Formats: sequence, C-alpha cells, structure tokens
Amino acid sequence: MFTTRPELKGDFGMVASTHWLASATGMSVLERGGNAFDAAVAAGFVLQVAEPHLNGPGGEVPILLWSEDEQKVSVVCGQGVAPSAATIDRFTELGLDVVPGTGLLAATVPGAFGGWMLMLERWGTWSLADVLAPAIHYAEHGVPVLERVSATIGSVRELFTQDWPTSAATWLPGGNVPEPGSKLANPVLAGTYRRLVAEAESASGTREGQLAAARKAWYEGFVAEAIADFSANTAWRDSSGEVHGGLLTGDDLAGWQASVEEPLTFDYRGHTVCKTGPWGQGPTFLQQLALLDGLDLDGMDFLGADYVHTVTEAAKLAFADREAWYGDTDVPMSDLLSPAYNAERRRLIGARASLELRPGAPGGRAPRLPVFPGPGTASDAPGLSGSRSGVGEPTVGGSAQGVGEPTVSRDGTVKGDTCHVDVVDRFGNMVSATPSGGWLQSSPTIPGLGFCLGTRAQMFWLQDGVATALRPGARPRTTLSPSFALRDGKPWLAFGTPGGDQQDQWSLTFFLSLVHGGLNLQEAIDAPMFHSEHFPSSFFPRGSRPGVMHVEDRLGAGVIAELRRRGHEVEVQGPWALGRLSAVSREDAFLKAAANPRGAQGYAAGR
Repeated sequence: MFTTRPELKGDFGMVASTHWLASATGMSVLERGGNAFDAAVAAGFVLQVAEPHLNGPGGEVPILLWSEDEQKVSVVCGQGVAPSAATIDRFTELGLDVVPGTGLLAATVPGAFGGWMLMLERWGTWSLADVLAPAIHYAEHGVPVLERVSATIGSVRELFTQDWPTSAATWLPGGNVPEPGSKLANPVLAGTYRRLVAEAESASGTREGQLAAARKAWYEGFVAEAIADFSANTAWRDSSGEVHGGLLTGDDLAGWQASVEEPLTFDYRGHTVCKTGPWGQGPTFLQQLALLDGLDLDGMDFLGADYVHTVTEAAKLAFADREAWYGDTDVPMSDLLSPAYNAERRRLIGARASLELRPGAPGGRAPRLPVFPGPGTASDAPGLSGSRSGVGEPTVGGSAQGVGEPTVSRDGTVKGDTCHVDVVDRFGNMVSATPSGGWLQSSPTIPGLGFCLGTRAQMFWLQDGVATALRPGARPRTTLSPSFALRDGKPWLAFGTPGGDQQDQWSLTFFLSLVHGGLNLQEAIDAPMFHSEHFPSSFFPRGSRPGVMHVEDRLGAGVIAELRRRGHEVEVQGPWALGRLSAVSREDAFLKAAANPRGAQGYAAGR
C-alpha cells in the first residue's frame, strides 16, 4: 500500500504527535536522558503553544501509560469537574436548556496541568523547570502560525474585537489576524509559566517539593486566584447569544486533583485494548470490538463495502449505548461488554444502514436517552455564528458554517480538533495522551494568565435522570480518548487521534487495519478513512445526522456506490481529509512510530 512517509524504526526512542514542534521537543528530552513520561509532558506543554486553537492550559488531558518498572497500564485522569454552583436549576433560571458551547458558564476545573504534573511526579525524572523550558521558549519567542490557527482567529475576529477584547489583545497582534507562516508569541503565558517555576523553586529544593508547590500555585495560588476573579467579576457573550459570568471558584480549584485509575480492557484476537472509564467515550472502542469479535472481518474485502458497512453499523450501536449509559456515574460496563449482551446486539447489524438510535438494555436495565435537539448540523441552529459567538468545538468552518460543524468542511479540507502525543523510550515505557480544551476561540482570554478556560461542561445535559446530567463535582463525559494495546500480554501499541466524536471511530479503524488488514503503522494511518455522524454530537448544540457517513474519496467509487445502495447517506470528502492519528509501538526488537500526513502538520521522530 502507498504510504506518504516511512514507518520509523529504531531502538532508542520514538515520539509521534499532531505537531512537529511537539514531536521534536519530546525527542530532544529522550536524547538528553529523559524518559517517555518526561518527554510526553514537555511535548504536551509545547502543544499548548503550537496548537492554541486545539488545546490550552485551561483544558484537560486523559493519559494512558505503560510503566516498565510497574509492568502495568495506568490511566491518569486530568479531567476537571463541574463547579459546585453548576446545577441544572442554575442554568434553567438563566433560561438555558443546553449548556452554552462557549464562554465562562461551560468551564470545568482546568485539569491538564494537574494531569501532566501527576504523571511527571510519579513516573518522570525531570524537574518542572526542565519540562516547561521548551514551552516557555516558544511562548516568549513565538511559533510559526499554522494556516488553521490563522483561519481560526480570522473566523472569530469580530467576536474578539467587539465582545472579547482580552482575546483580541492576545491573538490579534496590532489588531490584525496573524498571517500563516508568521511568528506568534504569547509573552503573558510565558510569564505565567516562569512565575510557576520561580515559586516552585523558592518553595523547595527537591524535585517532588517543587512539583507540589507548582500544583499549589496553580490550584490554590496566583493562577487559581486569577481564574476565580475573572469568573466572578467579568461577563461575556457566549453561544447562547447572551452575556454571562462564570461559576468556577477558588474552592472548586482547590478541591480537585488529578487521579490514577485502572483502565477498562477488552481482549480481541490476541490483543488487550485499554481505555479510560466511561467518564469518557473510550469504552465505545471496546464495545465496537465486542460486537465485531463475533463477525468474520477476515472474510470480507478489507475496506470493501461489506467491511465498511459492518464497522459503521457496529459503531452506531456502541455510540447509542454511550448516549444512554456513559457518564461519571455507575455504568454497567461488565454487562455492556459481556458475550451474551453483544451476541444479542450483534443481531441488529443488518444488510442495510440503520437510521435509528438503538441503545441496549444491559442486565435488563431500561436505557434512558436525553431529549435531543432535532436532527441536523449545528449550522441549522438559529442565531449561531462562529464569528460572533465563539466556537465551542475546536472545529471552525467558514462563514457559512457554525458552531459544532463536522471535523471536515464540505470541500474536504481538514479543520482543527484537539491534539495527541505518543512516546516510547529505550526502557520500554510508553505514553498515549490526548490533551484538549481551553481553545483560544472558545472562551475569553484571562489577561493576567495568557490563556482561557475550557468549555467541557457543554457535554453535560440539563436533564435530570440521564447518565450525563449536570451535577456539581461530576466529570463531563468527554470525547477525549487515548488508546493503548498489548499483544499476547506484552506492551505493544500507544495510539490515538484528535477528532471529537470521531476519535473512537478513527482509532478503531486504524487498529483494525493492523489486526485484519496486515498493514504497518504508517500504512494504517494513510489508508482511506471513514466515520459515521449518525449519533448526537457531544458539542453544543448537540445535533445529529442520522444515517450520514463521511468517507475519503480514495475509498473508491464502487464502494461508495454500494454503501449508498445499502441506505447510507454518504458524504464524500477529499482524498486526505479524515483522521489525525499517530502511534508508537514495541515489536520485533524495534521501537516504531508513524504520524498523520493530513494537513502536513503531524510528524514522528525517533532513532
């Protein structure tokens, strides 16, 4: 199969990510004696500067990692929670029936810093100053402006100049949209990180003491104070069309900390796939495997109509269960992954495309779905415009497209959507991390800090009795979904992709391409990609597009015609439009890596 670049092989270390500066940063850490955890943290902070339209310090990060010393996979949950004042009644009193996708009301506790620091302290070796040095350099001296960064800022320029002046001060230097290829700095953010390092070093002479002091400064000190003051004492126009203040307080930040959890797993054809718990959408990957495990994918033409149809219909069933069951609550995952449940569900995969949302009844429990908005994309929603309301999902279309549009524009060009980084070191440690949130276009910049809050609370429902109902202290059911897999019980693969609701479709297709297609890492990333948009979006205003699927035109006219004959509403995208996967692996005495060529931005590095 044609590949755009080689699969990298070596025995020292590999880094793959969605931006070349992050990959180069991670590799430089490995070259200077750091381990995979040090490298991932340094790369993660660089992503905040290099891809500010896709993640930021006010966002969150879930991480899956393999510790060679501990011989186990762990989940680091860097996902913050809803504020103590965030109740359904509070929102309904404001006349809202959906959490806005932008502005201060949708903010949860910013968990990325805590997540990165927890991994660094427990498994890393480097100091705070060392892992932050690259990000501070790039924030102070500037990074090359990606075409997508320029387009994103251009799409919200009117909002910034008329409604969010603190964002205009940060992202419109000289009042102008930065040109692609120009240099863009964020000296205020550089100052925030410099102050963190200074306070940490003055508080302790040990690495562990400095990391603890940095967390304290972030969640109880000057960073928390600035966030709480901004949230309480300012108000801004959001995607509801109204002006609102925020709900986050200093107590909310002080009362939260990142955590380490056991992964959920599923065994498939000699592989054990590991995901986060159902506070994220990650288990949909496992549910799709459980459904496909009883079907003969090897007997189907790889990427033929039968294959694509079957994988798509399994995704619809798994994501329907996501809507009914997933959340930061008691989720019947053992039943959802059980052989009996999946044998019953598998029978729903027929010869034609389903146009229904069909959650199951695990253990005999009756599913309860939220009351969804009517079908359609976000651009159907009245009064919404990316240029005047901000963008709640990190996907920005042109003037004809609104908030929450698909990840790919109608002409097939790639838009933004979150970040990802994978690392494997010479010791055998591995990391898969998907940082996101705190996008420059989703909330006004806090002027004293140089970054904005996240808007992840838009994934809650303002409806009692559903799994993702808004409640204080709960984690939103996110789309962020790093992945890890063992082969024959040995650590094998760290991988993932940006893409919102598409993450556990694109990642699954990549994994199946390795297991059933016999492709290598780069071939599997480069292979024609597809996904369903059948189920409700996780992003404001939560629309759905029943029966719609996106395919890259490289899938072939014959396959596309047959999918349409089977009832799929196929929207054909450009040849290199879907997916932003990266991956690293350990196998055959080699370390390997590959990254996405789409958008000419993701790169792998290693030796």
